Amino acid sequence: MTTRPEQRHTAAEPSRSHGTGTGPRPATRRRRTAALVGAVPLALTVALAGCAPGADTSPSPAAASPQDRNGTAQEGGGPVRTPEGTLLVTDFGSDTVTFVDPSEREGAGRESVEVGTAPYGIVLGDDGTAWVATAEGVAAVDTATRKRTALIPYSTDTGPVTTGEYRGGGMGIALSPDEHIVYVGVNVPGGPGTLEAIDTERRQVVETVPVGRRPFDVDVSGDGRQIYTTNHDSFDVTVVDAASWRSRRIEVAPYGTEGGLGSWLKPHYSAVRPSDGALLLPFEGERLAVVDPDTGRVAIERMTADTHQHGVTVTDDGTLFAVGTGAIDPSTDAGPSLTIRAPGGTERVIPLDGSHEDVVVSEDGRTAYVSGGFTRDGYWDGLSIVDVATGDVTRLPAGTRPLGMVVL
Repeated sequence: MTTRPEQRHTAAEPSRSHGTGTGPRPATRRRRTAALVGAVPLALTVALAGCAPGADTSPSPAAASPQDRNGTAQEGGGPVRTPEGTLLVTDFGSDTVTFVDPSEREGAGRESVEVGTAPYGIVLGDDGTAWVATAEGVAAVDTATRKRTALIPYSTDTGPVTTGEYRGGGMGIALSPDEHIVYVGVNVPGGPGTLEAIDTERRQVVETVPVGRRPFDVDVSGDGRQIYTTNHDSFDVTVVDAASWRSRRIEVAPYGTEGGLGSWLKPHYSAVRPSDGALLLPFEGERLAVVDPDTGRVAIERMTADTHQHGVTVTDDGTLFAVGTGAIDPSTDAGPSLTIRAPGGTERVIPLDGSHEDVVVSEDGRTAYVSGGFTRDGYWDGLSIVDVATGDVTRLPAGTRPLGMVVL
């Protein structure tokens, strides 16, 4: 592959299996960013709530809202039925998250909820709360009432609130296994970032730890004892001990660090392999960095897509899904794609039309959703829906520069 400097950028992640039967079931992961999905009731919804400059901690009205047996809204408001498999996507080009029913192929029935400027990563709790990393703070969205119930400001000074790929504020986001803590990677333009821990009951920041530059992704070990930030501009992963808050750096640079901030060949997103807790980071459709977070050792395995790669996720059986955003050098490299890599290393590469950023997989493992809101130029306002068994791809209008996703 021809290498050349990359201008700094930000990003966000599933899908596909081998064979013709039911695909691999997705692992429970935030979502680079970033897991991805928790178990949620089928009757879910959300409604618009205004943004406040400080922390908006008004309680959700969901518990007191009247609801009939079918989960449909009654007079006075309350939950309405949200079809199973509805996606909630972050609108990086706006200040909203959007509910998207994939069965409505013309994009009908979409509804957006205001959350904060330039939302990036998103993670879903078992109670139906979606936590969204925005430029202003972490928003909590009650997906059963479609309302924002909190906007929790960062402790880190990120400068003026802006938009675009270099904006300050939250990027990757993840939940602790017990869902008591939300972890968010906070970008500080021009300097190292931080990892902030937010108590989900008190809805306030309780700990801040320095990490590397531009933490695209945040992941948590299966036992909850370690948090990992994937830091794009410093060629590394920061490993944070959840008990002591001590941190250490692991360099992940299979092409070296030449070019610094201008290099294209930097890490973007990670996935935690269920079998052994290793971190999986794809590079350029050529190399997969397999990181042992305990020892810091980095092993390199071959990949085959030959394209610049961003979002990743992994299913319970260890199948890896990696989004290819397109060629660095169109004369030598391949275009956008979705790689489905079996645990043994065999890969299927599914071509995509246009740049994409992130990926999530349906509950039954049969469908992958790939967001078109690429963090650089070339993005589009929609999703690609990939049939895992056949490789067929359908495009669906969705939101404004959709980036992160969860499946309800």
